[in-house]
Amino acid sequence: MRILLLEDDNQLGPWIAGGLREEGHVVDHFDDGKDALIAAMGQDYDLLILDRMVPGLDGLAVLKSLRASKDTTPALFLTALGEVDARVEGFEAGGDDYLTKPFAFVELSARVNALGRRRETSESGEAASTILRYADLSLDLLTRRCERQGQPIELMAKEFKLLEYFMRRPGRLVTRTMLLEQVWDMSFDPTTSVVETHISRLRAKIDKPFEGALLRTRRGEGYVFGQ
Repeated sequence: MRILLLEDDNQLGPWIAGGLREEGHVVDHFDDGKDALIAAMGQDYDLLILDRMVPGLDGLAVLKSLRASKDTTPALFLTALGEVDARVEGFEAGGDDYLTKPFAFVELSARVNALGRRRETSESGEAASTILRYADLSLDLLTRRCERQGQPIELMAKEFKLLEYFMRRPGRLVTRTMLLEQVWDMSFDPTTSVVETHISRLRAKIDKPFEGALLRTRRGEGYVFGQ
């Protein structure tokens, strides 16, 4: 799994990250909440491990911001705040699990794996649905048909894949780098205009003939699908 770890303790953080990497996970470790939030909004993670009391922005605020942007990535709070009120606050903020310090790494590992299995099960359920819908737009993954307001829309192969990627992430910021990696299987290339070209073509088909744009540009950041 690709894991975001927010932990400011300069001994505990590297120890957790190292242990998870030994188990085959890819770990991005941050000791500042603002940096972690920026990373989480620009990169797809399978799991978030968040400390509550860190510089910049505490883990609770980080998760609230992500949930407000419709990010459903599973989140585990790993914190010294173990009181009932603190745990309830964590779950109400959108946390999926809560582990208090001190802890045994074997228990953290077990909880990480359990959340990973839960995410895989959820994604399998999503995959079982062959029609993606948002507002008056639908995308049939089996018949490769796209419709808005009941009108068929002809999409080229890359346009279809691009729209599918957006429709699976409504309301979330999608960066140019994410599209290059996930839709074109390309590493970052500042010289290519392939993303902008296809975005323009997609807009001409799903937005311009209809009232209410679904695909919006955030200047300097990326794109957001959804009203």
